[in-house]
Amino acid sequence: MHIPDGYLSPSTCATLFGTSIPFWWVAMRRLKHRLMSRFVPLLSLFAAFSFVIMMFNLPLPGGTTGHAVGMGVATIVLGPSGSIIAISVALFIQAFFFGDGGITALGANCFNMAIVGSLVAWATYRLLSGCAPLVSPRRVIAAGLAGYTAINVAALCAAIEFGIQPLLFHDASGAPLYAPYPLRIAIPAMMIGHLTFAGLAEFIVSAGVVAYLQRNEPWLLKTTASDVDDEAPGTREQGTRVLWFALAALMILTPLGLLAVGHAWGEWSARDFADAAARSEIAAASGNVAPPNQAPRGMERLSAIWTAPFNGYAPPFLRSPGLGYAMSAMLGTGLVLLTFLLARLVVHRREPRSSGTFS
Repeated sequence: MHIPDGYLSPSTCATLFGTSIPFWWVAMRRLKHRLMSRFVPLLSLFAAFSFVIMMFNLPLPGGTTGHAVGMGVATIVLGPSGSIIAISVALFIQAFFFGDGGITALGANCFNMAIVGSLVAWATYRLLSGCAPLVSPRRVIAAGLAGYTAINVAALCAAIEFGIQPLLFHDASGAPLYAPYPLRIAIPAMMIGHLTFAGLAEFIVSAGVVAYLQRNEPWLLKTTASDVDDEAPGTREQGTRVLWFALAALMILTPLGLLAVGHAWGEWSARDFADAAARSEIAAASGNVAPPNQAPRGMERLSAIWTAPFNGYAPPFLRSPGLGYAMSAMLGTGLVLLTFLLARLVVHRREPRSSGTFS
C-alpha cells in the first residue's frame, strides 16, 4: 500500500499532500500540550510498532504481498490525533531512509494510512464498542473490525488514486504517464488481497493487542473510551516496559517478513516494466492484463527523484539480508524515538512563550 515515486502525477501528489496538512495541523494542535507528558513514550511506541509491523510482509492472492499497518490499535490507544501523527512519522522515516513509499507520494501515503485509516478506525471502534466496559469482549471484536475496516478503506483510497491516473494523465497517443492500470483493474487487484489476508492480519493485530491490554493495562484504552466509568489505573511503568519488550521481540523476528516473495501491487520499480519475469508477475497480479512495454514516461522520471540510504531495508554494509532487515527495524525504531524526542524538546523550548495559546 506504500505508493512509490512515479505512480502518481505531481498534481495528484500535491493535492493529497495539501489535503493532509489541515489534519496534521489539527492533530498537532490537539497533542501539543501532551508532548510534555508520558504520552510521548506512547506516541513513540506505537509509531515504532507501526513501522515494524509493516515490515512483516504476507503473501496475497495473485502473487503479491501485503502487510498490516497497526492503525487500528494505534487509534484505540492514542486517539485519532495521536495515531495520525504516529503513523505519519513512521511513513516519513520509511520513505526517506528505506525507500518504502515515495517521497513525492508521502502525502498520499499519509492521507491513506495515517489519516483516513485512523479516522475510520476511530469511528468504527466508537460505533461498535459503544459504552461497553473497558474489559468487555465487545471491545475486542470492535477493535478487530476497526482495524479490518480501516486498512480496507485505506487500500481502496490507494486503488482509486492508482486507477484515475491513466484516465487523467496520458500522452497524445493515450499511453499512461504514471500508474498504468485503470480503476477496473486497480480496485480488484488492491482489494482482493486486503479484504482477505491483509485485512485479517490487521484484525488479529488490533483485537489481540486490545485483548492483552484489557487483561494487563486497561488504562491504555481510556483515550477512546472517555465516557466509560471503569476505573483502570494499571501500572503504567510496568505496562509500557512490557510493550517495549514485545516490540524488541518483533524487531528480532522481522526477517520473517522476507519469506513472502513478490511485490505489493503497484510497488514495482520502473525497471521491472522492461524485465520479462517482472512483467509476467505484474500481469498475473493485474487480471492477466499485460503492462506497457516500457515504464510510463512520468513514472520513469519521478522514480529516480530520491535514492534512500538503506533502500529496501538493506544496509549496504551488511551482506546478510536477514540481518540487514532486522538492523533496519532497529534503526527505524531509533529514528522514531529521536523524532519524538526532538519534538518534545522543541515544544519545551516554545512552551513559555505560547503556554496560553492552546488548551
